[in-house]
Amino acid sequence: MTSHSDSPPATLPRHVAVIMDGNGRWARRRGLPRQLGHRSGIGPVRTTVETCGKLGIEYLTLFAFSSENWSRPREEVTGLMRLFVESLKREVAELHENEVKLTFVGARQRLPGGLVRQMQEAERRTAANTGLRLVIAAAYGGRWDIGQAARALAEEVAEGRRRPESVDEESVASRLALAGCPDPDLLIRTGGERRISNFLLWNLAYTELYFSDTLWPDFDAAEFHEALAYFAQRKRRYGRTQEQLEVG
Repeated sequence: MTSHSDSPPATLPRHVAVIMDGNGRWARRRGLPRQLGHRSGIGPVRTTVETCGKLGIEYLTLFAFSSENWSRPREEVTGLMRLFVESLKREVAELHENEVKLTFVGARQRLPGGLVRQMQEAERRTAANTGLRLVIAAAYGGRWDIGQAARALAEEVAEGRRRPESVDEESVASRLALAGCPDPDLLIRTGGERRISNFLLWNLAYTELYFSDTLWPDFDAAEFHEALAYFAQRKRRYGRTQEQLEVG
């Protein structure tokens, strides 16, 4: 019998985005501290990155820590920051060896200085790599992203470097955190929720949405292939009719 991993769908997304939800519930169902749920979520990250690399998917964006997550208990936030630092120290060498280019998006000024330094070093080390582009969204929110883009454009107008009428969709997109990346073709959210939770609000305009009831620590390569198979069946019309697509 042919396994999922042996038979990738004929139509693959160029860019996959993932909301990795369910770590806390996974831990609670097992009577474990929430922090162990977050730690158990590292394995699926590694699996997803490896699968993207094998299949030739060009971009993978992971929602690691949202603007809203700052409101969680201080102990959990501190533990998450510590886990980020540990994971970067442990994983960057292997990512680099596999030609993964790592970048981070979000409000870095809100993150601990030690973590920011680790992020900058990881970006510097992998900057010239030509394989999978892995984007980690940390201290990120879609409304924050649009707001900072609008502020940058407003400053250009105020300083006389841009005319107001030149502010359009293209100029906004060029100031967003994912500027230079194609918009995600597929968004996967695990954990059973059916919402996008302030993630990439601008960039998800025409993204196919796939919701899985699986909690993130249990998300494996077979689950990922299920999401890719779902994507392959979708008809992406971008506002056009099916007849127009068939003629085109």
